[in-house]
Amino acid sequence: MPDAFSEKSYADGKILKHVTDGVGVIIFNNPDKRNAMSLEMWEGFGEALTALRDDETVRVVILRGAGGKAFVSGADISQFEKTRHNAAASEEYAKRSAVQRALLADFPKPTIACIQGFCLGGGMQVAMLADIRLAAHGSQFGIPAARLGIAYGYDGLKHLVSLVGPSWARLLMYTGMRIESAEALRIGLVERLFPIDELWGETMTIAQTISENAPLAIKAAKITIAQVLKDESQRDMEAIKAIGHACMDSADFREGRQAFMEKRKPKFQGK
Repeated sequence: MPDAFSEKSYADGKILKHVTDGVGVIIFNNPDKRNAMSLEMWEGFGEALTALRDDETVRVVILRGAGGKAFVSGADISQFEKTRHNAAASEEYAKRSAVQRALLADFPKPTIACIQGFCLGGGMQVAMLADIRLAAHGSQFGIPAARLGIAYGYDGLKHLVSLVGPSWARLLMYTGMRIESAEALRIGLVERLFPIDELWGETMTIAQTISENAPLAIKAAKITIAQVLKDESQRDMEAIKAIGHACMDSADFREGRQAFMEKRKPKFQGK
């Protein structure tokens, strides 16, 4: 069970956060609406992300949905008449949720989406912004924007194209179709697939493996991969160089070498 002191809730309990052994967990907790995201939930999600970003004990963050039926089934469409009824209102909505998406996109620690059930629309946006996607058999994925008359944003489509390529991105976007977990794995939308009863245990195993590795080396990989995905003219080669130097001069690099020579498990400090 999570440590009681580390548990916190946001957005009237619809976003939950806890920390266990260096692993932070954020739970989308709106199961009556299959974890559909309201604006308040987006904002609570941002607060939870910020708290985990600033918590030095946290090495990795897992995102998951409550209730077993959905990761996030999309945006809360019942809010749309009020918040997204035309272009101007939609722009304001996008601005308010963009801050939270940017927090996740630029998150300095590794992030894992643990997906069981429906992962649709806004849920796909969250999952695609995570570093790694792990899913249960029987999960379903899709972006129904074309069936709602919504233009899906640049960032969401950029991530979709980088994961599945332009042709699958077109098929998914033009049809609004849902695909099963096996298809999602095959096209590269998710990285690993597990039986439902093994998903959480396997996700925690991967998270704990990451949390025991050298934080600076992981940060270097995260920064460098993000730069690889950018257009060549936009790449920050200095950032790659700086984190490379930080790694090679770190106490953790000395500890890694010593532990290897002494045939023991290294204890990394992130320094």
